[in-house]
Amino acid sequence: MGVTGSPTNINQGSRTKGGIGESTLRPDGILKVTGEFAYSSDMWHEDMLWGHTLRSTVAHAEIVSIDVSEALATSGVYAVLTYDDLPAAMKNYGLEIQDTPVLAHGRVRHHGEPVALVAADHPETARRAAAKIRIDYRELPVVTDEASATAPGAPLIHEGRDDHHIGHVPHPNIVHRQPIVRGDAAAAEARADVIVKGDYYFGMQDQAFLGPESGLAVPAEDGGVDLYVATQWLHSDLRQIAPVLGLPEDKVRMTLSGVGGAFGGREDLSMQIHACLLALRTGKPVKIVYNRFESFFGHVHRHPARLHYEHGATRDGKLTHMKCRIVLDGGAYASASPAVVGNASSLAVGPYVIEDVDIEAIALYTNNPPCGAMRGFGAVQACFAYEAQMDKLAAQLDMDPVEFRQLNAMEQGTLLPTGQAVDSPAPVAELLRRVKAMPLPPERQWEIAGEHADVRALPGGLSNTTHGEGVVRGIGYAVGLKNVGFSEGFDDYSTARVRMEVIGGEPVATVHTAMAEVGQGGVTVHAQIARTELGVAQVTIHPADTQVGSAGSTSASRQTYVTGGAVKNSCEAVREQLLELGRRKLGTYHPAWATAELLLEGGKVVTDGGEVLADIADVLEDEAIDIELEWRHRPTEPFDLRTGQGNGHVQYSFAAHRAVVEVDTELGLVKVIELACAQDVGKALNPLSVVGQIQGGTIQGMGIAVMEEIIVDPVTAKVRNPSFTDYLLPTILDTPTIPVDVLELADDHAPYGLRGIGEAPTLSSTPAVLAAIRNATGLELDRTPVRPEHLTGV
Repeated sequence: MGVTGSPTNINQGSRTKGGIGESTLRPDGILKVTGEFAYSSDMWHEDMLWGHTLRSTVAHAEIVSIDVSEALATSGVYAVLTYDDLPAAMKNYGLEIQDTPVLAHGRVRHHGEPVALVAADHPETARRAAAKIRIDYRELPVVTDEASATAPGAPLIHEGRDDHHIGHVPHPNIVHRQPIVRGDAAAAEARADVIVKGDYYFGMQDQAFLGPESGLAVPAEDGGVDLYVATQWLHSDLRQIAPVLGLPEDKVRMTLSGVGGAFGGREDLSMQIHACLLALRTGKPVKIVYNRFESFFGHVHRHPARLHYEHGATRDGKLTHMKCRIVLDGGAYASASPAVVGNASSLAVGPYVIEDVDIEAIALYTNNPPCGAMRGFGAVQACFAYEAQMDKLAAQLDMDPVEFRQLNAMEQGTLLPTGQAVDSPAPVAELLRRVKAMPLPPERQWEIAGEHADVRALPGGLSNTTHGEGVVRGIGYAVGLKNVGFSEGFDDYSTARVRMEVIGGEPVATVHTAMAEVGQGGVTVHAQIARTELGVAQVTIHPADTQVGSAGSTSASRQTYVTGGAVKNSCEAVREQLLELGRRKLGTYHPAWATAELLLEGGKVVTDGGEVLADIADVLEDEAIDIELEWRHRPTEPFDLRTGQGNGHVQYSFAAHRAVVEVDTELGLVKVIELACAQDVGKALNPLSVVGQIQGGTIQGMGIAVMEEIIVDPVTAKVRNPSFTDYLLPTILDTPTIPVDVLELADDHAPYGLRGIGEAPTLSSTPAVLAAIRNATGLELDRTPVRPEHLTGV
C-alpha cells in the first residue's frame, strides 16, 4: 500500500505543478489560435434543419397583419412560426422584468425585433422564405430620448406596466431610478472656491464579439429538448426558456458550446427559444447561426448616456461636493437596465473622497435598440464623465492632474456615498503613482527611424495621410472604480462538483461547474485551484451544462471569485473526506495521521513539514469521492430607493491608465501610442492571463474613445451601421503598446485574496485617451467616441 519503510520527505521537484500563482497555459489556447477549436457555429447534426428569424424593418409600429402562406409554400420549408404559434401561456422573457416578447405581438418596439421564424433544409432557403412573409405595418411615433419619452402625452413603450420598479419612477417610460444622497451638497457648494460643470455624452457601444449568436436544438424522445448554445449564463437561460416552451426545467437540457466572446452581449437570450420552438415543432434538430447584420440586432448593447456633473473644490485642491444626473437609454426592453442604473449611481463619484453628494441615475424605455450588460456595466459611462471633471478642476486650480487625484483618492476605510465602507485595500494613489512613473515612449518615432520610418506609427496609419505635419503629442491620466460580483442583495452564488478517483493508477480530479467559458480563462483557473487544493497533476474539466447547479453569469468580474470560490470550497471538502478516509485506513501506520496538519501535494498525503505519509492513489484505491456544494460570498443589500444608502457591493476593483496619443490636428486623426496600466488584482492566480485580461479591457475602452459607436437615426430610430464595415473596431494595427504594472494587495474576504479584474481596465482607458487628446489639442471634447470632425471643426 506504499506506507511502509523509512519516512520520506517531498522534494521541490515532486510538488504539484500548475497551481495558483503560475502562468499555466490555457487548454483551449492552441486550438483557438490554430483554428481547430469548435465554436457553437461549427456544430452539426445529421438531418438538421436551419432556422432563420424575420425582424422588423421599422422601429415602432402596429402590426396590422402577417401573411406567411407564400413562405410556407416554399420547397424545403418545414415550419413558419409567429406569435400565435407559441405553445405556452408565458410568451415573454427577460433577465429581471419579463417584458420582451419571444415574437412580436400587435406591435414592434424597435428596429430588428423578431417577428417570425422559419425552419428549412438549407440556410439560404430559410432566408428566402422569410423574405416572402408579408407584414403590414402602421408606423407609430418613435421615442428616442428623455424629452420624447417623458413629454406630456408621450407614447408609452410598455402600457400597463406592473413590474416592481413602476412604483418609484416618475414616468412609465423610465425603467428604474436610483438617487444617492449623502451629506448636504447645496451647503457644501457654498464652501467651494472653484466649481466646474460639464455635460457629457457616451455613445452606444457594441460588444462586437467575433463569434456570432448560434446554437443547436435537438428534440428528445421524452418530449423535451437538448440545447447546445453559446451563452454567458446557462441557468438564467433555462429559467427563461422552459416556461415559454411549456416544459419543466428538467426537460430542457442545456450544454455550453464553444463561445466566441461575450462581454455582456450573451447575458440576454438571442436565438435560444427560437431554435427550441422550431425543433419541437418540426421534430428535427434545428441550427441557427446569425450573420453579422443579424448579430447587431440579436443582442443588447452598451447604454448610451447623457451625464451632467458638477464638482466643487477648495483652493488647496480638496473636493467639497458633487452633483450629477445620469440618463441611460435602455431602449425598448428592460434587460439589465435596473442593475446598470444601480451601478452607475453608486459608482458615480469614482475613487474619490467626497462627503456631500447628490446623485440621480435613470434608465429610459425608448424605441432605440435594447441595451443591457456590457463590460463595465454603468461604471464606464460615469468614469468618462467624472475623470473629465477631475482634469477640469486640476486646470482651474493650476494643479498637476495626477497630484490632484492623489490628494482626493479614497483608501481602505473610506465611506462611499452609499454609506458603505471600503473594507479592503484601495490603492488609488499608489496606482496613479506607478502609472505616472512608467517610462514614456520616445516622441516622433517616425523621425528617429528616418528613411526606415513605418507609416503605421503615424495617425492615419496605412492610409498614408501624413508624414508628421501637424502631429502633436498628448498625455492623459485616468483612474476608475468598479464593483465586483452581483450586487444590491442578489443571491450571488455558484456551485461546483468535484470528483476524486484513481484512473490508470494515478489520482485524477474532475471539476464540473456550469460556468460559461467565454474566453476569460476560467477553465484554466479551475484546474489550477484543483491542483493546489488536491495536490494532483491530472485535472479534467467537465463540459459546462445544467446537470450541475448554477454557476451564475460570466460577468461582473465574478467568475474567478465566485465559481473559483465554489471550486476551492468543494475541493477542500473532497480533501477532508480523503484525509478522513486515510485516517481510517492508514492511521495506525503513523501517528502524524492523528496529530499533524495534513496536506495533499505531488499526488501524496504529506505533513505540513513535508513528510510523506501515503500516496493519494493508495488512500483512494477503488473508491471515489464526489461532492457538489454551493458557495456564496458575503451578502449585500439593496440601495434605499430614496437615499441610496446601503452595503450594495461585495468588492471593489481599481485600475489607472496613462494614455499617450499623437494627433494630426489638421486631419483630425488620432494614433494611440501607448496605454500604460497599473491595476491591483489582489492575487494573480494566473499572471499571464491577468495581463491578458487587463490588456483586452484596455483596448475595449480605447475603442469607444476613438472609433466605436452604433449610430441610431434620431428621426426613425433605425440602426445605420449594423456591420463591421461601418461599425469600426480596433485591430492589431490600432493597438498600442500596453505596459502593465500588477499590484497584489490581498482582499482577506475573497478566495486567495483575489480581486475581480476583467472590467476595471475598461473604465479608465477611455477617459485617459480623451484626456490625452484634450492635452494635445486644447479642445474640451465632451463625448465619445471622438471623431475627426470633432477635432477639426469640419
